[in-house]
Amino acid sequence: ARVGPAAARPIFEGLIGGLAEMAVRTLAACLLASAAPTSLGAEWAVIVAGSSGYMNYRHQADACHAYKIAVAQGIPASNIILMSADDVAHDEDNPFPGKLFNRPDPKGPGVDVYAGCKIDYRGDEVTPANFLKILAGKGDGKVLKSTSEDHVFINFVDHGAPGIIAFPSEEMHKTQLQKALKKMHTAGMFKKLVFYLEACESGSMFEGMKIPGVYALSAANGEESSFGTYCDNSVVNGKDLDTCLGDLFSISWMEDSDSHDMTTETLEVQFERVKTRTNLSHVLQWGDKSFVGDPVSEFLGAR
Repeated sequence: ARVGPAAARPIFEGLIGGLAEMAVRTLAACLLASAAPTSLGAEWAVIVAGSSGYMNYRHQADACHAYKIAVAQGIPASNIILMSADDVAHDEDNPFPGKLFNRPDPKGPGVDVYAGCKIDYRGDEVTPANFLKILAGKGDGKVLKSTSEDHVFINFVDHGAPGIIAFPSEEMHKTQLQKALKKMHTAGMFKKLVFYLEACESGSMFEGMKIPGVYALSAANGEESSFGTYCDNSVVNGKDLDTCLGDLFSISWMEDSDSHDMTTETLEVQFERVKTRTNLSHVLQWGDKSFVGDPVSEFLGAR
């Protein structure tokens, strides 16, 4: 039946009133939700330079550069664990005692990445056993105390071979590394974990890895070398350091992080940029790629 104008008016006003009340309730619910505390978790970083000696200058310079990025981006120093033999900055062959440079600056003072680089494990403490203790959150030294709500970033820099990565006097096998990451997942030590590995044949360390929440980049595939960079132009302030100042993959992701807004750059975008610049080996993605759309800042800090 048709409703006349007089009868329609109270129905219309009632409808408007109901919609207004609904809108108020929805707004209130939204305000309460936005005011409620959310658990975003913390960010942790484990950085390892696995070599020793002036000839391996680049590894310790890479590690200190990675440390400084994490600190500059707001990860608390208490949440960063750094392993480095720490024998290069004060090596007699270093023309800049107590300093490390990760890129050349022929006519300028350069950027000293060693300044403020806080090393937690040095010398003969840089071992696979201590690295595994750090990842397991166990031991007398500084170790991961991350939870299932946290993000963890791991950066390892050194030599490698099929199925192994090197430490100053020992080596770690693929099975050991993947087992440690699986145990971390089972123990609820991360929500998401990102692992950047710089080593020859580094891809071999992640082959067959299927651990939820673990995403990795390797500097090379499982059958090729990765390469140093800033080798023939290793000059700072007019002095030639006569060594490679960095590794190509490491320099690529770190200089990319230095020059872009990591709150808007995703893991996938960084991978594509790093893959393009690292033109002497094949940078590859491994593991859980379901979150490559996340911003890099969720793993390296978002100051």
